[in-house]
Amino acid sequence: MKRGRRTLVKFFKLVPKPLVWRFAKGYIAGARLEDAVRTVRALNGEGCRATVDVLGEDVADEREVQKFVDAYRRTIEAIVREGLDANVSIKPSAMGLKIDPALALRAAGDVVRAAGKHGMFVRIDMEDSSTVDATFDLYARLRAEGNENVGVVLQAMLRRTLADAARLAAEGANVRLVKGIYVEPRPVAFGEFDAVRQSYARLAELLLAAPRGYTAIATHDEWLTVEARHAAARLGAGRDRFEFQMLLGVDPLLRRTLVAEGYGMRVYVPFGAGWHGYSIRRLVENPRVAGHVARAALGLGPKTE
Repeated sequence: MKRGRRTLVKFFKLVPKPLVWRFAKGYIAGARLEDAVRTVRALNGEGCRATVDVLGEDVADEREVQKFVDAYRRTIEAIVREGLDANVSIKPSAMGLKIDPALALRAAGDVVRAAGKHGMFVRIDMEDSSTVDATFDLYARLRAEGNENVGVVLQAMLRRTLADAARLAAEGANVRLVKGIYVEPRPVAFGEFDAVRQSYARLAELLLAAPRGYTAIATHDEWLTVEARHAAARLGAGRDRFEFQMLLGVDPLLRRTLVAEGYGMRVYVPFGAGWHGYSIRRLVENPRVAGHVARAALGLGPKTE
């Protein structure tokens, strides 16, 4: 399974960018901030909140880090100016985590404080397993500086996550729970679909059972949304203690169904020039769309039923 995902990642990196964009554009608001604003406004009209992300990661130059900080400042200002129901998320590697953790703390702190002036929340995204400890440390340091408007992400596919979730639940943290999409070695992560799904359900229940904190159930797996709803009802976790989250362009029918049932829904809205790496991960995660792109890249016609 993981070998196949690695092969797909390598393959799609060789596919011409215009072809990748043709299939990936449904998952991305666009290249400009105005595109994100327009997308969030439409989602707000459907009863959804949003999390806006400036696409880009693995920054290797301190000057590029500052460009991301500035881009987030503009994004926060636009959200406030336009009266949108949205917050922002940041990738640690875009804040310079792989250059210097101290740099990442300064950069992320600038974004968190800029958002905090407007009562806006900031989610620190979780990247591959090699960055997990450094990301938790970044989160802890931001909290220690008095920033209460910041939360973190847990990946159900990682074997370590149960212990991490227990610690964060005890702290009353604001946590987004995802399955995880990075290609990880078997000793670090569960490799089978059912194992990841069971891990997710167990983690959701642990977080919802905590006496305080907030949980974002981020999944497009309808079975898991049902399990989370049942767990919340059984544990007495009110709808003010959790929300569902989904990616832009993925299963809008399930999204609208959950909204119609009165559940909080937040949609991840990425935008910006750094769309390519994000798009490849989305393609690898979606075998049906990936198959179409692969056939087109190889000069084959559409697959017939």
